[in-house]
Amino acid sequence: MTDPLTDAVRTAVGAVPDPELRRPIGELDMVREVSVGDGGVANVGIALTIVGCPAADRIAADVRAAAASVPGVTEVELEVGVMTPAERHALTERLRGRRGREMPFGPGTLTRVIAVTSGKGGVGKSTVTANLAVALAARGLAVGLIDADVHGFSIPAQLGLVAADGSVPQPTRVDDLMLPPVAHGVKTISIGMFLRRGADDGAIGAVAWRGPMLHRTVQQFLTDVYFGDLDVLLLDMPPGTGDIAISVGQLLPNAEVLVVTTPQAAASDVAVRSGLVARQTGQRVIGVVENMGAMTLPDGTLLPLFGEGGGAAVADALSRAGSEVPLLASVPLSPALRADADAGVPAVLAHPDDPAARAIADVAEALATTPRGLSGRALPLRLR
Repeated sequence: MTDPLTDAVRTAVGAVPDPELRRPIGELDMVREVSVGDGGVANVGIALTIVGCPAADRIAADVRAAAASVPGVTEVELEVGVMTPAERHALTERLRGRRGREMPFGPGTLTRVIAVTSGKGGVGKSTVTANLAVALAARGLAVGLIDADVHGFSIPAQLGLVAADGSVPQPTRVDDLMLPPVAHGVKTISIGMFLRRGADDGAIGAVAWRGPMLHRTVQQFLTDVYFGDLDVLLLDMPPGTGDIAISVGQLLPNAEVLVVTTPQAAASDVAVRSGLVARQTGQRVIGVVENMGAMTLPDGTLLPLFGEGGGAAVADALSRAGSEVPLLASVPLSPALRADADAGVPAVLAHPDDPAARAIADVAEALATTPRGLSGRALPLRLR
């Protein structure tokens, strides 16, 4: 039997969350022996998932603080070990649950899956996606983000995951599970986290893959990356209607689609096609976001640098070709939106009062408060 003080320390330590798994370490069987000796010295043992765990220092500090916070504890002695292979296997099986290695975001999932698409590149799709993900997370939602633009990935930089030396954190591997890095409350995965920089110029190597490799990459991101329980999973799609758009349509026919365009006719005409292809795979287009809209100058006049009406034209064309598709927002051209993306702090956090940031935040609010039908989805209920 243990004494009440030891029980209190174990409870406090067990409640410490793992920063990568976002679950209490007690629930993950990471707490080992706990005892309190004479004079209030608490001896605490924990086991990390892997050797060299990137979150080791933070977990150790949090465990020390939790144990020290218990009344009656005067000192904390911490012993840090590592799980055995059998313990890691048991952990990954527990995390995967009944699905095993089945992809958890297909038809029947309770996670809202939103693919952000565009007809062509250069319309600010990734910037909109990154800001939208952070805005949703700021509203208390559990958000995951897959950078599915394998050839033109930019999400790690936009979320501030690129260090001063150009390095990008890799996912932590626990057996065959990958734990994605977290930025601004968003769990994120990108091919850019796996590529090496050149020894001479420090540049990240280019990805020159064709269909089968692209399909496999997206499939692994959806299956082998442990996002945990998500409210929303966003996919930053590559522009156009190529291999990845087809693969995502096959893997995620239940996904909703958000189309991004600029006001310019050359962009809006092509953007319609991405929505039409999504519908062919059974996906539902939930709205259009017009980026780089008219900018308000200091004297109050509007500067429609990229034209006008493109977003409304895309929404109208997709509505005429199927169900009603609303224009959710016209995001004005914004130097702050661009500068914050380059700095790795999305504008919805860095400059929330900027007109562009407010427009994207309004889209996030609309998505967060719009009820989603559960018809055809299996609910996790058990009869007793």
